[in-house]
Amino acid sequence: MADVVDSGELLRRIQRARACAREELRTWRARSGELERADPDAAHEARVRGLAYEAVLRVLDEIVTPGRAGVQH
Repeated sequence: MADVVDSGELLRRIQRARACAREELRTWRARSGELERADPDAAHEARVRGLAYEAVLRVLDEIVTPGRAGVQH
């Protein structure tokens, strides 16, 4: 954990994390929609997971582009 990284590498890592969070958010939103009628409890859990990834994505977006809060994905 003592690896030192330059700012470019840090930005690349954050961008990869953003891409991953964006994909997970899409996945959980889709899953929630699929489960809505068949399994309301599972649909609720999928919505909660989606909200968690949405929060992560907003934080990472704010790090990379400060001040753009509120932009929808």
